[in-house]
Amino acid sequence: MKASTRNLTAAASAAVLAITLLAAAPAAAGNSHHGIDWQPCPDVDPAEAVECATIAVPLDYDRPWGEKIEIGLARRQAANPDEKIGTILMDPGGPGGSGVDSIKGGNPLTGEAAEKFDMVGFDPRGVNTSTQVVCGAEALDAVYSVGIPSDQESFEALEAANAALTEDCRDRTGKLFDHVSNLETVEDMERIRRALGEGKLNYLGYSYGTLMGQQYAEEYPRKIRTMVLDGNMDHSLESTWDFMSTETAAVEENFGAFAAWCEAEAECALHGEDVETVYAELKARARAGTLTDPYLGEPLGFYGLAENFTFSANFPQFWPFLADEYEAMRNGELLPGVSAFQEEEEFENLYYPAWCQDWGFEIDDYAEFDDLLGGLAEEYPNVEWTPYNQHALTCVGSGIEPVNERDELDIDHAPPIVFIGNEHDPATVYDWSLASSEQAGGHLITYEGYWHTVYGGLSECIDESVNAYFVDKTVPEAGLSCPNLDFPGEIEALSGPRAPRTGPYSF
Repeated sequence: MKASTRNLTAAASAAVLAITLLAAAPAAAGNSHHGIDWQPCPDVDPAEAVECATIAVPLDYDRPWGEKIEIGLARRQAANPDEKIGTILMDPGGPGGSGVDSIKGGNPLTGEAAEKFDMVGFDPRGVNTSTQVVCGAEALDAVYSVGIPSDQESFEALEAANAALTEDCRDRTGKLFDHVSNLETVEDMERIRRALGEGKLNYLGYSYGTLMGQQYAEEYPRKIRTMVLDGNMDHSLESTWDFMSTETAAVEENFGAFAAWCEAEAECALHGEDVETVYAELKARARAGTLTDPYLGEPLGFYGLAENFTFSANFPQFWPFLADEYEAMRNGELLPGVSAFQEEEEFENLYYPAWCQDWGFEIDDYAEFDDLLGGLAEEYPNVEWTPYNQHALTCVGSGIEPVNERDELDIDHAPPIVFIGNEHDPATVYDWSLASSEQAGGHLITYEGYWHTVYGGLSECIDESVNAYFVDKTVPEAGLSCPNLDFPGEIEALSGPRAPRTGPYSF
């Protein structure tokens, strides 16, 4: 994993509306009359032994005999096929993350699970090698240019740009645009299970992929063998405030841990100072237009400060660098290089129609948005903000109707489901994993560290428990908690085999 895995700045300036400008055709392989017609992936080294295919599914499950779309798949076979138990289906997150690209890039399974299971990643409808949602660059740029509203006029500009984007995407995509909710993805997963010939589903979902697993378990509880959900969404959040508040609370807590480290450790450039006071002064200068980016030498506003710099407080490995950056900002000095979350990277995925159909968060006008901002500043006075709050603006004025009603999980007759939550996760926050696992009657494993999701090579404690569950259906011990492995300044730890993920709920 790199220090920067996506450009939060670009996503932020667009009110985090990120959607693929898609043009490529689905994978060359298609359905056969007997299961799935796996073929070598055309863009993967043959030595990798990764196979690709597509299957056909209904575009509209209310009309199952009508128009069909394609769902793209990629497979890595079990390392020890003679002892193969079955196949694990995986989604890396998003919405809009590519399971196909994830499997091409590596295998998130470790140990005995990698030995005994094929791993299949899928591209949710609308994404990558599946039949795609298509949007025009001009319509996207118009949304990006508005940014985060600062008054009623800019709020109305965002509404208008979002409405135009919806019209553009719907015209280019056709009927599929209105059929990309997680409810349809659940049905696609069931068709994938049948095509794989698996009597019961084994599933590994990261981040937004946990919502896919949660709602699959509601609809098809008796079709599950094992299910691991790492970094959970909470679809029972009742309001826009609940969403924004829980996201910001995690960042405030992590900033407090950073400040405590600075107070205790001489290696912190701000050691001996009140870090909260230093940051308050930087925020004031950012809002006044007198703060300078320490890498670019350009004016740095509050949202740029929060997203490109303070967001690093969520990752102990970056704490020494964040302290250096704050000191440089205060002194008006320039630093070499680029901030951890400022590196330019293209962020391509289907995001906004799926998000709007699944969540339906509403903000009626700028006055309501300003009230939300004021509440965050009061409750979380240090950070006040996280880039994930911008997801609440994604559907403003879009005209997209939510079809996936938010509610507590209702899962009956399912086998034990394993949930994993990182205690200091700033994306799918720990409270969401607590809530969803409790609603599902699941078995929660806690990772006491930071970052976002954890299964896949970082923690032996996590991996051994998950692998035993996949292989032998051994349920983790109640209350299992695995120690933190994220420590200040240990950048080398970031090169480890953390699981591949893509989408707005990943970094």
